[in-house]
Formats: sequence, C-alpha cells, structure tokens
Amino acid sequence: MTTAETPSLKSYCLDVAERAHRASRQLSTLSTEIKNRWLLQSADALLQHEAEIQKTNTLDLQAAAGFGLTDAEVDRLRLTSDRIAAIAKGLREIAALPDPIGQVIEGFRRPNGLQIIKRRVPLGVVFFIYESRPNVTADAAAICVKSGNAVILRGGKEAAHSSAAIVEILNKTAAEVGLPADAVQLVSTADRDAVGHFLEMHELIDVTIPRGGESLIRRVASEATMPVIKHYDGNCHVYVDRDANLDQAVEIAVNSKCHRMGVCNACESLLVHRDVADAFLPQIAAALAQHDVEIVGDPQTCQRVPAASAATEADWSTEYLGPKISVRVVDDLESAIEHINRYGSHHTDAIVTKDLAASERFTDAIDSAAVMVNASTRFNDGGEFGLGAEIGISTDKFHARGPCGLTELTSYKYVVNGQGQVRS
Repeated sequence: MTTAETPSLKSYCLDVAERAHRASRQLSTLSTEIKNRWLLQSADALLQHEAEIQKTNTLDLQAAAGFGLTDAEVDRLRLTSDRIAAIAKGLREIAALPDPIGQVIEGFRRPNGLQIIKRRVPLGVVFFIYESRPNVTADAAAICVKSGNAVILRGGKEAAHSSAAIVEILNKTAAEVGLPADAVQLVSTADRDAVGHFLEMHELIDVTIPRGGESLIRRVASEATMPVIKHYDGNCHVYVDRDANLDQAVEIAVNSKCHRMGVCNACESLLVHRDVADAFLPQIAAALAQHDVEIVGDPQTCQRVPAASAATEADWSTEYLGPKISVRVVDDLESAIEHINRYGSHHTDAIVTKDLAASERFTDAIDSAAVMVNASTRFNDGGEFGLGAEIGISTDKFHARGPCGLTELTSYKYVVNGQGQVRS
C-alpha cells in the first residue's frame, strides 16, 4: 500500500478515498448473505488468530508510556482474551440483525395512481476518526459494511499495531467471501495532515464521524466539507431524588462511575436532593472509596464527607475519565435539571426515584441523547440497546442522536412507480 513516505500525502489520501468510493457503489447493492458471511467468518478468524492479535497489542502496550497515556487509556487499549471474544461476539450480533438496506420506511399511493416508496439506502463512504481502542476498529468496520457503507478508518497511533492486525484479518476474510476489496481501509500514516486532506474530499466521502477528544472533534467540525456526526465528551450525571431507594441509588451511582471509568457513558457528576443528603452521602462516599474514587464537592457535600475536597467551577463540566467525581447537593428536582442542562454534555443523565411524576419531569426536561430512570448511565450503548455494536454515541441532533447503529448509518430515497402519468 502507498504510504506517507511517497512524494505526496494528498495523493495517498485521494487514492484511499477513490477506492472507498468505488467500493461503496458495489456495497450498496451487495446481498445480505455476503455481508453476513463476512461478519461470521471474520468473527471466527479473530478468535483463530487471537495469539497474533495479542502479540501486536503487546507492541502497542509497550509503547503506551511514550505516548503519555493514563491508566484508564491503557486499559482501553488492552486486548485480553475476553475482549477479543467480545469483539467476535459483537460481529455475530451484527450479522443477526436485520439488514436495513432496502427496507421500506413508508409507502403510499397518490390520487393520480403514483406509488411512492421511501426506501432505506447507505450513506456511502464513512470517514471514521477514533481514539486508542482497537476493538472499535472491528466494531466500526462491521457496522459500516452491514449498513452498506465503505469505511476509511483513521485510528489513533497508540493502537496502530493492533488495528492493523484486525483489519488485515477482516480484509483477508473479505477476499474469501467476495466483499469489495476496499470496503474497509485503515489509514496507514500517523501524519496529522492526512485528516485535513480527507476532510476536503466531500465529493468522495459522504460523512465524517470523529470519536475522541474535544479538540479533535472541534477541528473536524470546523474543517470538514461534508456532514459530521459529532461525538462530544460525556459529562454524565446521576441525580438522587428525595424519593429514591437509597440502596438502589448507591448501586446505580457506583456502577455508573466505576464499571469502566474511561468511557463516555461513565458518570462524572452526582447530584443529591438535600432531603436525603445526610443519609445518602456517607453511604456513597464509603462505596466510592472502595474504588479509590476522589470526591470533589460543594460546601454541603464537604460538610458531610470529610474526605471530599472543594470543587471548582470547572469541575462541574469536567469529564474526568478516571477515579474522580464531582458531587453537589441540590434543593429540588428543578435545581438538578438546571444544573445538568447547564453543565452537562447532553450525553447520558439518570434519575433515581420512586416518584413517577419526578421521573417524567426529568425525562421531559433533560436535553440529552439518553435519559435513564432508575438505571445506570452505562446502558447508553448500542449493544445494550439491542442495536449491535455502535460506531459512536452522538450528542448531535442531526443526523443521528444517541448510539449510532445500523439505521443511523443510512439515508433514504424515494422510488416512484407510475403507469405513464405525466404532470399537467
């Protein structure tokens, strides 16, 4: 493959985009059978080559210190046997999902006899930029191909060896089953200028999806000449209402924060109604201490939790992605709603309550992609929603919001059937 060492980086990027564009034309009419065969055989191949994948992953883990990765980021980079098995399981789950391409969204007949059909079609070519999570390489490839799209993968340099090993297996399987050769391409250069070149190619690339730090997403949003589905940070909240089951609230808050701290749907801020603060805060402080989570809080929290430090204004809007959480005591439900809508990132927010009216008010008023009632924020996930592996969780309102599964990577067209009608 051409690399960035050739005379022109832009020429390399153009070649990748052109090949993806050609592959997308073939994919748009490819049978569900071939796509599913590729997914299932790829799942088997990933398990068969587990040792090789882990060997390449070791190279990435050894280089992690040089990239200044945090413990949480290194954890996201690591491919254990269980995680490779989970990747394979994800591919099989996507194969089992209905193929969205060709689905009739709606159909009707006009008084003049014209039959109008609204049919689902692929977006075309997806340029996907993502962070150091090699499992995302397989997830994104699978979900794009199943939805009839070619994908250009620009993974983080921290996972370069792992991602390359995974894509090599996917491409080998593609050749065996008759999938277009360039349906899945991994950008082979770490040169940051390559991203800028791809973002100029709106005639060849239909949509860009950046998944990473806020600076990357803002850069892509400002430079892209094609639509962007944005995945901003996940400053997620759990609000413990006055009518909450406190034991349940502890379990939900701990799971939301500690199940995996380095992910976008982890809880970063905890709000507690003043009427239950005396009872709840010591409980949750003790539970979080077992996971070595640092608490920063408002004065009312610090009075009740001696180990807590004073929160700054910046803490309320910070995505920690690690063992730290901000905690605030609020006067009522409306104060919690105001706080979340002001400081949150519109990603995932939860209420714990036995009061139906409070839960309905919360779900109506919180402006987020997913709002949970008596459930962990960690459930905002394509797999947990039954969508299969997701390509990201969009905090946008156009074109998709929340977990982006198969249907979120499609558009539609109208097919009109007539019997010789002409317009008068």
